[in-house]
Amino acid sequence: MPTSTFAEFAQRADYSLMESLVADPQATADGHDHQPRQVFSGHYVPVTPTPMAAPELVAHSSTLFDDLGLSEELLHDDQFLRLFSGDISAAQEPMRPFGWATGYALSIYGAEYTQQCPFGTGNGYGDGRAISVFEGIFQGQRWEMQLKGGGPTPYCRGADGRAVLRSSVREFLAQELMHALGVPSSRSLTLVMSKADTVRRPWYAPNSPSFDPDILVDNPAAITTRVAPSFLRVGQLELFARRVRRQAHPGALNELQLITQHLIERNYRQEIDPSLSFADQVVELARLFRGRLTALVAQWIRVGYCQGNFNSDNCAAGGFTLDYGPFGFCELFDPRFQPWTGGGEHFCFFNQPLAAEANYQMFWAALRLLLEDNTKARARLDQLREGFSAAMQQELEAMWASKLGLASYDAELVNELLELMVRSKADYTILFRRLSTIPE
Repeated sequence: MPTSTFAEFAQRADYSLMESLVADPQATADGHDHQPRQVFSGHYVPVTPTPMAAPELVAHSSTLFDDLGLSEELLHDDQFLRLFSGDISAAQEPMRPFGWATGYALSIYGAEYTQQCPFGTGNGYGDGRAISVFEGIFQGQRWEMQLKGGGPTPYCRGADGRAVLRSSVREFLAQELMHALGVPSSRSLTLVMSKADTVRRPWYAPNSPSFDPDILVDNPAAITTRVAPSFLRVGQLELFARRVRRQAHPGALNELQLITQHLIERNYRQEIDPSLSFADQVVELARLFRGRLTALVAQWIRVGYCQGNFNSDNCAAGGFTLDYGPFGFCELFDPRFQPWTGGGEHFCFFNQPLAAEANYQMFWAALRLLLEDNTKARARLDQLREGFSAAMQQELEAMWASKLGLASYDAELVNELLELMVRSKADYTILFRRLSTIPE
């Protein structure tokens, strides 16, 4: 039977992340922790979201409700709507009365950065406005629910912790589209806006010729409830690896091992034999993630999607599309298409395989620290890293062959077609839709 009441929904709660990982020892007991600060250790910070004033449900994903076995009767349940508009006081046993935010590191094309951290150390960078409020088992599968725009956390870097309605609508629609197109993706359960709260964000003046936003405008505040098997990022493993390398504290290596084990349990347990040694599980994790990541990026190019800012902190360690920030879909074909005005060519449409390889490099480097005493396992891990480019090319060739209806990849034909598409300014999606009518 579908879950139709909030009491039934609450019984689905099962908080594997908070039960198996380490909380920040400096965190508050009640989750009231909303000011920017450094977080020196631990995998997560307990934090309560900030409720929105006068919330109104804008949209929900009926397909995701079905996938999770949720009845749409929940949309008329006051506690359900309160929770997903940021009011965690609606929680009831066995739910926790607080959510959690996580820290992670940032690297851009394999170069480590700490400048985005307000303290210049990397200890204040992470989920600045995303707060997970629920983890549970639905239809035999574990899912995490996270409020994007849920209010400030210790990682907020002085910002207001809110999202705006227009970008939230874009994300909601793109997630549903990507899922329908068969591209692995996070989803959105609900989209809620405030009829009272507004936030100021950069935008364009009327008839503005500016490439970048040139004014500030008020926007309705909104919260989307993102849903995924986990929200573990490559940047999280990278954060703990950095702490191991600089010997930040005595438990650094253990924290790296714990989050790696948790990643395996959350995203790869059906594929990785638990009877294997930990070293063998780490190598298998690297192999499986490489396969998922290369397949994902090939799928992005298949559907014309450009992530726009594919740093390690925007790369899901589970191998799916995680973040919908400055994304876009290629229209007039340009291999250098970049939807983000603040981005560069390094994250453009056809450079996404290179960005993926750089993120895999950081993933590999973090796992390598767990195999210091196992030279054979490290050698196998290194082979996986060295083979990334070939694996990526294999996925791309298979994608192009399938997209063109070819029995096998034809490099000369594909390259000639792409050149003609650039010269003719063909629409990336419409052209292939028209090609599909030729057999008729």
